[in-house]
Amino acid sequence: MSAAASGSVPIVSKIYCSSSPLVFIVRNRPPAVNGGGFVVTNCRQEMVFRADGCGNLGTKGKLIVRDGDGASLLVIRRMGGVIQALSAHKQWKGYTHDEGEEKLVFSLKEPSAWALKNKITVSIGSHGRDWDFEVRGSFVGRDCCIRDRGRNVAAQVGIVEVKELMGSKDVYHVVVQPGVDQAFVFGVIAVLDNIYGQSTAS
Repeated sequence: MSAAASGSVPIVSKIYCSSSPLVFIVRNRPPAVNGGGFVVTNCRQEMVFRADGCGNLGTKGKLIVRDGDGASLLVIRRMGGVIQALSAHKQWKGYTHDEGEEKLVFSLKEPSAWALKNKITVSIGSHGRDWDFEVRGSFVGRDCCIRDRGRNVAAQVGIVEVKELMGSKDVYHVVVQPGVDQAFVFGVIAVLDNIYGQSTAS
């Protein structure tokens, strides 16, 4: 069952929710090119999203997800401070801009370095629930999924099955299910990319 069946609602914007499954290709940019990060293209090879990371922004713990025209959709920050340092979880928060003001749309918790990173949870907004989505599987191995509380898969990350690209971790596909906010999905993927020291951490 897809996440759409669980009654998911837009997180960033309804314009990023499709009525059918969509396949996207993610390509990591080399660190020397615009400071790293990644680009996301659709089946027509059009760029629909771009993630800028630390190398591009010159700021550790800050990521930006943009649309195909370069407009900022999500600003994602890693939380700091003494309380965060003592916490069992590292936390990231994603914000949109609503009439000039930041609006918290999701929080992502990752286990501390001493814990196994086999369950990363994501909470939508600030309504106080422990989590709404979780990431399961190996992002580094390009074999993981984002699923909701009902265990419905919202998005699946996989290796591109093209001979020329076999074995490359710099190019992979993401299947986003109907009704799931694609901008949110790639915001989560940008954080995963950074957590595991990949393109946005350059």
